[in-house]
Amino acid sequence: MTGFLSTALMGYFILSSASSTVLGSTAELVAPSAPTKPSFTVSMTAYNAVPEQTDGDPFTTASGAFSNPEVVAARSVDLKEELPFGTVIQIVPDASSSPSCGIGMVKEQLGYRVIADSMHPRKRNQVDILLNHENKVTVGSRSMNPALAFGMCKNIKIVVVGKVDVSHIPQTQAGLRAQVMGGQIALALLDR
Repeated sequence: MTGFLSTALMGYFILSSASSTVLGSTAELVAPSAPTKPSFTVSMTAYNAVPEQTDGDPFTTASGAFSNPEVVAARSVDLKEELPFGTVIQIVPDASSSPSCGIGMVKEQLGYRVIADSMHPRKRNQVDILLNHENKVTVGSRSMNPALAFGMCKNIKIVVVGKVDVSHIPQTQAGLRAQVMGGQIALALLDR
């Protein structure tokens, strides 16, 4: 009987070991979840492509791309590793960011943005959105430059959604959105 009991116990342990191996390999076959998109919390401002707010050539960004107010954004130099030129970001507005934040007044003009410009070295942890100064917004009863209406926003979340070649930045929000939604640029940043 002891021979039978020890044989039965050995069989139990072998079967238990085999089933846990099978279960372990099954778990490894489960599809991995989608990679998380990098996100950052930054201060945010807006600017215009005019000589008073840029360097000598307001129509060319630091990356060499055209200063297109529909899709371009700048980043502070301390973020150059995290947000290299060509990084496509999505802005996640937060109404409670700061009293001087007018992001709600220009929300329709934000969309996706391509990091193609750089800010003055004294700026830290900041993204600057290029806006068209001719697209006025109404604040109270006044018509204002959207960059002035934007003001200074703190604790704004940005999400990295991909990367494009700065020499081939889409010209419009519709074009950039189509590339992001179509998966043509989604998370391409991860292979840099």
